[in-house]
Amino acid sequence: MLNIGDLLDMIVEQFPKIDEDAEKEENIHVAVIGRPNVGKSSLVNAILNEKRAIVSNIQGTTRDAIDTPFTHEGKPYIIVDTAGIRKRGKIYESIEKYSVLRAMRAIERCDVVLFVMDGEAGIREQDKHVAGYAVEMNKPIIIVVNKWDIVEKDDRTMNEFTQKVRDHFLYLSYAPIVFVSAKTHQRVNRILPIVDMILENAKRRIPTNVLNEVVGDAQITTPSPTHNGKRFRIYYATQVGIQPPTFMLSCNDPKLLHFSYERFLENTLRNAFPLEGTPIRIIARKKVSE
Repeated sequence: MLNIGDLLDMIVEQFPKIDEDAEKEENIHVAVIGRPNVGKSSLVNAILNEKRAIVSNIQGTTRDAIDTPFTHEGKPYIIVDTAGIRKRGKIYESIEKYSVLRAMRAIERCDVVLFVMDGEAGIREQDKHVAGYAVEMNKPIIIVVNKWDIVEKDDRTMNEFTQKVRDHFLYLSYAPIVFVSAKTHQRVNRILPIVDMILENAKRRIPTNVLNEVVGDAQITTPSPTHNGKRFRIYYATQVGIQPPTFMLSCNDPKLLHFSYERFLENTLRNAFPLEGTPIRIIARKKVSE
């Protein structure tokens, strides 16, 4: 009635056109995720070295996924501060459901995930749920243990906490761990170099001849276990994708690939090539007879 809709349409027409695909290609997208009140917004401010995000001890202060572009040592980044993610059964308010959906979308479109934990509170069951979302989307991930400045510690504390993380997050054995304090900026400067490193690993391509040499040697030194008198055999290996690195194995029967041997092959590839921080996928396909 007041022509507000028409006015908004006219305003939007004046905005510069944004090529989202070009932006994605140019910028390194980093999503900061974690359960509520682990210091995600404080960490974002520390990385940016300025107060961009609102920080509060009250859970749920961050309601939306906030994109902030910045440049570090000549490289363009976009860091996304997300709302704290709680278990689906504990999401009550409709606005919080929206916040979590936005956080999930941020994970989906990012290049690297910073999974933030509270070093003082320790590992909580909800941390596992949050990390699981990034794993399900095959995202490179860095485990960031925040609030390390207020943890009572001695010369064994960091190693002991690292072991606890490894024990609780067996599926993230490839993820680097960094202990920081967003409040004092302790070790925060280490995060972006690790982001660059694991993104490079996620985009890494392995020469086919080298890949087959490694896989062939693995089969010789550690043959797969037999099942009903049959053994899983790999005839040829090739990399078919990146982000994450994806390897296809031409084999006699994909059903013979036991998860334990698949894990062995994954560890073999990680030991042979720089793949720290990135998940990898292994696909077994039956060799087509000529």
